[in-house]
Amino acid sequence: MKLVLLLATIGLALTVEAQAQPLGGLAQIAVIDRATGVALSPHYYRGEYWIAGRPGAKYSIEIHNRLGERLLAVTSVDGVNVLSGETAAWDQAGYVFAPGERYQVTGWRKSDAEVAAFTFTESPNSYAERTGRPANVGVIGIALYRERQPQAWTSPRLSEEAPTNRLAPPAAPAAQADAAPLAITPRAEPAPKLGTGHGEREYSYVNHTEFARLQPQPNEVIRIRYDSLDNLLAMGVIRRDRPAAVNPFPAAPMPGYVPDPPGWGGVP
Repeated sequence: MKLVLLLATIGLALTVEAQAQPLGGLAQIAVIDRATGVALSPHYYRGEYWIAGRPGAKYSIEIHNRLGERLLAVTSVDGVNVLSGETAAWDQAGYVFAPGERYQVTGWRKSDAEVAAFTFTESPNSYAERTGRPANVGVIGIALYRERQPQAWTSPRLSEEAPTNRLAPPAAPAAQADAAPLAITPRAEPAPKLGTGHGEREYSYVNHTEFARLQPQPNEVIRIRYDSLDNLLAMGVIRRDRPAAVNPFPAAPMPGYVPDPPGWGGVP
């Protein structure tokens, strides 16, 4: 079944010198602090990857297709599809990447030309909680699909068969039973959780294309949880080891001047 999906435009792809190890197999995924251009370091804790977000900072989700074929990335933030605003499910719309393409998803898509920037904020101000969906705040999900019938990379105009809005139809009726939101189990936190706000409007152009998924379920799902540094320290996700105690005067005063070290022969 052919689908009309949003296409990440190659000309707007952004590159970055990532300082952290990207996650993923079919595609490399990194969360980028847009103020510094640096990838946030993932911390592995009890079977999950966590990153520390900085409240008030804008961020982007960088996706780098590692394959020699097109790849579909259905992307969610806080359990919400970043293209449609629907409660996220695998069979929804996503970005289509050309072979080897790298692109930064910078916000909630508002149209073919604009997004509302992703911004780390306290959970009550997050888009998900403000729209009555607080259960999955603090998680980023990318469901990756390979293409069933590879085709030449083009940027076609919308045809008469294509919907006039930006939403994609479901992948296939058979996929409905398998589709599920990318969810996490809520847990108590020592301070308000960090979520993703609906930030200022920014220019971000996309096109439409068709994509047939190889299978109903994703070929790979990448999940990254996030919270503030203080909360991750309190939960033990990040350990700040206490330095050993040091003493600037550990022994009684020695008379005279500085002695030579052992084996010193006086040669400068």
